[in-house]
Amino acid sequence: MTVTQHVSATVSSPLDRLFAPSSIVVVGASSSPEKLGSVMLDAITRGGDGTVSVFGVNSKADGFHVSLRAATEAHGSAIDLAVLCIPAAATPAALRDAAECGVGAALICSGGFAEAGPEGVALQRELAEIVRTTGIRLLGPNTSGFFRPARTVVSFVPTVEHISVGTVAVVAASGGMNHALSFLLSDAGVGVGLGVGLGNCVDVTNVAVLDHLAGDPTITAIALHVESVDDGEALLDTVRRVSARKPIVAVVVGRTDVSAFAESHTGALATSWKTTRALLTEAGAVVVDSEQQLVDALAVLSRTRLPATANPGIGLVTAQAGPGLMILDDLLAGDVRVPTLDDKVQESLSELLPPLTFQGNPVDTGRPGATFGAVLSATASDSGIDALAVYALAEPDVIDLADVVRRSGVTDQVPVVLGIGGPAVAVAGAASTAAGIGVSVLPSPTALATGVRALVQDSRARALGTDREALPSAAAAPRVVLPADEATAKDLLEALGIATPPRRVCTDRAAAHRALGELGLPVAVKILDATVLHKTEIGGVHLGIRTPGELDAALDALDAIPASAYLLESMAPSGVDLFLGARRDPVFGPIVVAGFGGTAAEAIGDVAIRSHRLTHAAAAAMLDDLQAAALLDGWRGGPVLDRDEFARIAVGVAGYLADHPEISDIEINPLRLTADGLIALDAVIVPTVTTATDEGALR
Repeated sequence: MTVTQHVSATVSSPLDRLFAPSSIVVVGASSSPEKLGSVMLDAITRGGDGTVSVFGVNSKADGFHVSLRAATEAHGSAIDLAVLCIPAAATPAALRDAAECGVGAALICSGGFAEAGPEGVALQRELAEIVRTTGIRLLGPNTSGFFRPARTVVSFVPTVEHISVGTVAVVAASGGMNHALSFLLSDAGVGVGLGVGLGNCVDVTNVAVLDHLAGDPTITAIALHVESVDDGEALLDTVRRVSARKPIVAVVVGRTDVSAFAESHTGALATSWKTTRALLTEAGAVVVDSEQQLVDALAVLSRTRLPATANPGIGLVTAQAGPGLMILDDLLAGDVRVPTLDDKVQESLSELLPPLTFQGNPVDTGRPGATFGAVLSATASDSGIDALAVYALAEPDVIDLADVVRRSGVTDQVPVVLGIGGPAVAVAGAASTAAGIGVSVLPSPTALATGVRALVQDSRARALGTDREALPSAAAAPRVVLPADEATAKDLLEALGIATPPRRVCTDRAAAHRALGELGLPVAVKILDATVLHKTEIGGVHLGIRTPGELDAALDALDAIPASAYLLESMAPSGVDLFLGARRDPVFGPIVVAGFGGTAAEAIGDVAIRSHRLTHAAAAAMLDDLQAAALLDGWRGGPVLDRDEFARIAVGVAGYLADHPEISDIEINPLRLTADGLIALDAVIVPTVTTATDEGALR
């Protein structure tokens, strides 16, 4: 479907007086060109559409109002937005003054707050208290501002005036990245409708701006730049809600350890990169790796969006085989489905194309000719095709590709994304024609593939997001007495419907020998102690025990630790070992982590992460994130994972943790995949640390 751009008046929002002010006052205005107050006043005056009343305040300079109250009296009513271009130490008094004068919102440009040490932290807390007690909204501090090109410019970066108008909003953690992304979007012909640099987020956060944008009819897509996350659950809830209405493309900083620099930059600690990316993806955002990928994704999603579909199919039509091969390779690497066209469609194509061209999908047309439009329509007619990716070199004397798309009417069948290679002047003409019919034009094979991948990822995310069936409640499972040993943990797993091996808890050797005769052999013999979380590391696990002599030797070793109780259990058949854990992330709350068993998988990062709100469908698909996911599908005659069974286990464990705040972690490692299904071979429950005494006990 094509995204329609509305230009009607925006719906009333708590942030309208910030982002759509009818009056602005610059506190710290100056006539000296080198001063921030002069630059900002000039930008506001020159960069807007002339409909905003602008005032300057400086009690020490001629030509300005002596106070904010004087500016308010001159205006005749409360001013919407105060821009504070003054030193950090003076901002609390100025902010309080603004609130007392009825100003609706303020923007603080200066730094010197939480990012600058203890004194700055105290100043920032003072700002937060003023916001809390007065209700004034605050953007910043430590931000270069915001802009709505050709409407309202409140930014001290002078080249903002060159950013073209578009329908994409940029919500960036920093003012610098707000401008950097906006310039890229403008240069790509996408344009910007609103660009916001958040700074230190005393009040206005990405959550608040996203909520504002959800109701802004001039915005069709959102770019989200994330450096750190304060309230993870609030961010995810907002992304879920907003992405159901408008696509969000996110880039997350922190692949490496940048926490020290991040703290000096905005006063916030860096958040786990992998967790943030995984949970934003689950919530509905399209997460990319670079700013260029973000631009390519938004070039498409700002103009078109597929219906929510579990696995959209892409038809690839290319006039040159080499670029087509690159696009196909990139799409398949991104797990995009490029289905073979049905026989009837291929028969139609054979009548339109030379016999030696490949026509099964991709469709290689050779140099485009008079039948190109019919080829597009025929390919789009296949029931397995949800969108077309079309690539050709610019040959204006031979074919106007965008005009062919327009005249063919193929956009009435499926969304179309074009890739056109050639000099900028040739591509620009086609892009202008394409824009008129809501079709995006990308400048390279890789860019086209990136845009199409984003289109598919957005569609899939919404399809998973609609799977909000009533999840099975974990409330019926018993409350665990903490601290819990392995036997207690496995009793809980059984109550949640998770298979565990037959076992016996033994408090002396006689009981252990009786258990050996009762259980299927061989057995595992383990130390049973709630304070020992990693039994193998201290020699607390002995495997393959079959005889009384072997049992006595194992018990002797455990008594040397020492052990007050033993756990004997039948050993499971061989299989593929996984781990599944639910834990309380300090930023995002309860999350689910899964991967292949042992510590090595997590060390190399091959894990899948979801929130505790994961749906059954999301849980069933999460292990497909793993690089070695093929091992779960009968690799070399091995067992095949029942993804519904795994989903039931994951949802149950996550739900139990979410319902029981006294528990910090539940880990099943290994969770073995056997020919008979999944079985939990070890389990750990970690209580939430609430006091120093509890923390010491855990250690």
